[in-house]
Amino acid sequence: MPKVKTSKSNRLTKYVNEFGKEFFSTDGEILFCKICEIKVASEKKFTVVQHISRDKHVQGLRRRELKSDQQVSTMQFINENQLSPFSYDLTNAFLSANIPLNKLENPILKGFLEKYTNKSIPDRSSIRKNYVSKCYNNTMNKIIQYAADKKIWVSLDETTDAEGRFVANFIVGTLEVGCPGKTFLLNCEVLEKANHSTVAKMFNNSLSLLWPGGIQYDNVLLFVSDAAPYMVKAGKSIQSFYSKMIHVTCIAHALHRVAEEIRGNFSKVDKLVSNGKKIFLKAPSRVEKFREIAKGIPLPPQPVITRWGTWLNASIYYCEHFESIKEVVNALDSEDAISIKKVQTVIKSSSLHRNLIYIKAHFGTLPESITKLETRGQTLSESLRVLEDIRVLINEAPNEIGTAINKKMENVLNKNKGLKILQNISKIINGEKPDENNIPEDITTDDISHFKYAPVSSVEVERSFSTYKSILSDQRRSFLFENIRQHIIIQCNSDFVQNE
Repeated sequence: MPKVKTSKSNRLTKYVNEFGKEFFSTDGEILFCKICEIKVASEKKFTVVQHISRDKHVQGLRRRELKSDQQVSTMQFINENQLSPFSYDLTNAFLSANIPLNKLENPILKGFLEKYTNKSIPDRSSIRKNYVSKCYNNTMNKIIQYAADKKIWVSLDETTDAEGRFVANFIVGTLEVGCPGKTFLLNCEVLEKANHSTVAKMFNNSLSLLWPGGIQYDNVLLFVSDAAPYMVKAGKSIQSFYSKMIHVTCIAHALHRVAEEIRGNFSKVDKLVSNGKKIFLKAPSRVEKFREIAKGIPLPPQPVITRWGTWLNASIYYCEHFESIKEVVNALDSEDAISIKKVQTVIKSSSLHRNLIYIKAHFGTLPESITKLETRGQTLSESLRVLEDIRVLINEAPNEIGTAINKKMENVLNKNKGLKILQNISKIINGEKPDENNIPEDITTDDISHFKYAPVSSVEVERSFSTYKSILSDQRRSFLFENIRQHIIIQCNSDFVQNE
């Protein structure tokens, strides 16, 4: 008679009985090792025997023997819906702290974790395959549950990453009446091009993630972005579908543009700032001389033009320590570096000293104001008060330079149509009469009350880009983008998930 082939379920049950129910279990589809907490290849008997002989399994048996006098919790086998709680928590901890999963392969770290947890540490490949997506799905589910029926604001921006991709991040925040709302990174996508149509498309795609059953158009009350022309155009096209939505361009970014105008009007100060930071960069002997002459004074700052307000902070630094910096620079050899020669030349200018004083006297509080606008949890009226104080300060700046900078600020703010609407909403919330009735008709009385803690800056998107860059470091450039997306969303929302 022909040999009858044993069914898969019977074969797995046979393995469990043969090798021990205390070590293996099955659901009829897979063979699960309770010691190693992994699925075992079971097409042939020799693969099960091979697994038993491996170091990981042997060490797991030894750990079980050491705990023989303790109560051992029953291990559940892993299938599509069940996971090891320890491995899940381990994965979530590593991703939230931005620790590369390949660190688990470090023998010292792995040995330490196994010693003090009495748990078998899973392989990196097992974690990537079985746990990363589960952590991501759990994070998204908690965000969806929390923001399900709430009024929200959104923010969207794009950047070019180290691989040359146009990466866009989508932030969503809840608009609460009695307290500041929660903020989440909801989506991270690669755009084909950075234009209004791709931005509008991502806008809808992201909100579809938040509301899988259908986008709640009337719950989107505010869109905050930068003032790039394609963002403004995207905002106009999006508003045709989201009739209650107000589009406002970032106020902190507007003040940064004013700071750039200040920089453009003081070329000598700009020359001092750009070359002053180069003198002491990777030059230990010059740093030592600086500390000998200018005791107690920090080294010159290294401003980044794209970071809001850092150039003004550098100008204020040179104003406060001008004499000490001048003494240090003149003590250096001009033949050592071009930057030294340039600073020695510009520092002799009689107008440089006056320019530094002018900048600090009339624009010295601008960086502090930008920082205040970046602060989380501020009310709308507090943010607008910061802006109004800056407008008054800049309006009082004398001579033609002050006039030019004030004109720049007014031009930037006048283009921001959504800002005027928010100013009127803020007055209504504070019990004052608005200047004009330019609030969208669809916005109800209840909607207006939700603007109490509405943001006026897109700083949350900038923070998410900083996280993105830390994930995509020089040592992790082989990352697939889908993996990056899951990692950054888990990391950026880890505080919320932990507290839920």
